[in-house]
Amino acid sequence: MFLCDIGNTSYHFLKDEKDYKEDVNSFDPAQIKEKIYYICVNQKVKKILKDLSNWIDLSQKIYMSSYYETMGVDRIVASMAVTDGVIVDAGSAITVDVVKDGKFIGGFIYPGKNSMRKTYKDISSALNYEFNFDLDLKTLPKNSVDAISYGFLKTLQSEVLSHNMPIILTGGDAKEFKKIFVDAKVDENLIFSGMKKLTF
Repeated sequence: MFLCDIGNTSYHFLKDEKDYKEDVNSFDPAQIKEKIYYICVNQKVKKILKDLSNWIDLSQKIYMSSYYETMGVDRIVASMAVTDGVIVDAGSAITVDVVKDGKFIGGFIYPGKNSMRKTYKDISSALNYEFNFDLDLKTLPKNSVDAISYGFLKTLQSEVLSHNMPIILTGGDAKEFKKIFVDAKVDENLIFSGMKKLTF
């Protein structure tokens, strides 16, 4: 089975259990001739793929009544892969979705690491730091780098932990966020598990 999750920056492929990525701006999807199932949040790429008959849009198989109208297809498909848990997808945005007994309960969107870092930098060049994922979130900070890190990470951590459910981390920054969600499971191919359910 050939699958592809298309985001704003990359095509993420899974073929024969091997995954790899291609850049959205340089990759030509027409070079793939075999049947491929995909989901896509990138509107520009969606227009290109409509003319390629071997690219099959899995979003057409989703019953939207279980979700909400403007919810991203990537969040929906990831939610389909989980029976009980909190999904934290740490990418350009951080999405948090709660699934209970196989049903989507709700979720929220939080700025991603790079966006939040830019926000602090835009406030003042004195706040232009990398986030410290190793800080102790049980203690109030006494320096600037930990103060901005705490402000960013503690709020997210507290909300996610408040649901008292298993946590599944996915997305490009999942391994960094594992430092603040030590009991979480990292599943970089979670979305493909949901996509496989849609192909059967």
